[in-house]
Amino acid sequence: MSHQLEETAQALVAAGKGILAADESTRTIGKRFAALGIPSTAETRRAYRQMLFGTPDLSRYISGVILYDETIRQTDDQGRPLAELVVQAGMIPGIKVDTGAKPLALCPDEKVTEGLDGLRARLEEYRGRGARFAKWRAVIKIGDDLPSATCLDVNAQALARYAALCQEQDLVPIVEPEVLMNGAHPLARTEAVTSAVLVRVFAALRAQRVRLEGMLLKPNMVVPGKESDEPASVAAVAAATMRVLRRTVPAAVPGIVFLSGGQDARQATVHLNAINLDEEGRPWRVTFSFARALQDPALAAWNGRPSGVRAGQEALSHRARCNSAATLGSYHDAMERRGTEPELTLH
Repeated sequence: MSHQLEETAQALVAAGKGILAADESTRTIGKRFAALGIPSTAETRRAYRQMLFGTPDLSRYISGVILYDETIRQTDDQGRPLAELVVQAGMIPGIKVDTGAKPLALCPDEKVTEGLDGLRARLEEYRGRGARFAKWRAVIKIGDDLPSATCLDVNAQALARYAALCQEQDLVPIVEPEVLMNGAHPLARTEAVTSAVLVRVFAALRAQRVRLEGMLLKPNMVVPGKESDEPASVAAVAAATMRVLRRTVPAAVPGIVFLSGGQDARQATVHLNAINLDEEGRPWRVTFSFARALQDPALAAWNGRPSGVRAGQEALSHRARCNSAATLGSYHDAMERRGTEPELTLH
């Protein structure tokens, strides 16, 4: 593995910075556009993502941007590839490379993520288009008898095979095993399942000879199910999350970049801040790789209007600033007032 992989991984988790996940599939972003009455066309999707990536000074808080296949092939109004726009803005372009979660044979109500066929050639092409890291997401559902050992094992194997192929092509793999919030399970159940998932994932990564120093982990925070009648405090979520990470994530991993997993924008920030207040025994940097928790306010402010570009960018910048502060444990409620600049004291 080249030293460039380790350098890129470290750059993606630089102090006070996180990753903007802008890799929604055409179907997913179409649903979000439809909710606001925005037509979903190649042009509106291009305009939206150009608005996001062109946000002034975004690189103060965002280290990298995860693109979708359509996006990495598009250009801005001046004809520059959008990946180049990301680079010129001082950020690192990445790419989502899985082809989605599909029903897992003989395992009812469970899924396995596909996309390994032809992945080597696709990774080579994406690197030629400017990508320097990649992402693959597995989804794990909690139920009465779920997840099954089969589901955990096949998804761990797929994540590890993807990661090995990425490192072969000098791309930093972001390994994303997401334990879904859907369900009525309590916090303790999420903690147990997340631990089991991560144990299997790291065993598979070692078996596939993946160099841990050249990868990042993108896990869920440990929260109760959305329908749970046992709510958990912010402190309880932070404590459970850190217990899982300390028990399962090797010190060689440079950083943990949390997904928001359906939490609203402010809730994700509050939880991230609480997690970062606990520094005891933490060898890795802990930051964010949010999609909706960064984008939702920006999408609503932009609303498909050219006249909404500035409002959309201001909304994105605001959430990025707040999450940047949360990576340092220095976020507080007063920062939610627009125009308030968090004091980012690096430590």
